[in-house]
Amino acid sequence: MEDYKTKQSVVLVYTGDSKGKTSASLGLMVRALGNRWKVAYIQFIKYWGVGEHVFIRDITPLYKDQLHFYKGGKGFYNAGELSAEFVTEEQHKQAALETYEEALKCATSGDYDLVICDEINNAVHDGLLSKDQLQALLEGHSATTSICVTGRNFPKEFVKHADIVTDMHKIKHHYDDKFLANRGIDF
Repeated sequence: MEDYKTKQSVVLVYTGDSKGKTSASLGLMVRALGNRWKVAYIQFIKYWGVGEHVFIRDITPLYKDQLHFYKGGKGFYNAGELSAEFVTEEQHKQAALETYEEALKCATSGDYDLVICDEINNAVHDGLLSKDQLQALLEGHSATTSICVTGRNFPKEFVKHADIVTDMHKIKHHYDDKFLANRGIDF
């Protein structure tokens, strides 16, 4: 162990086609808060009510200025009948840009030990944000701020910018048997 050293900050990626990316990032948030870190949790897609929003809302008073939560985005892009309301492409892009600007501000400020960008990979893959914007976040964050990005389709060419990459592969999911997502398990 003498030859090992620690990094001041790391870049983590949770990607893949399976469930668990947001759950893993929430676990990371819990671990960081337990170590008295300042955490910014920035969500790019889920604007509707999900369990993590209730949890974060309820714990925020306990952590005061140690936890910053920003819920951006307008839902799944090109979701068709799955969308609760019609959102134009321009509205999706504007919401993604505003959420990205919040994430970049937190990541470059030096005020946070960890910035989690939940579902940002989806926003990049869907063309709501550019790969250049993702690269700027991965490379331009404060030297004392770790970054975690989640979502499907993380660009393979950006693996070189990450320290830890987890690709979650589905073996089985009940959705494939025409069962909807379960509250408390899937959202």
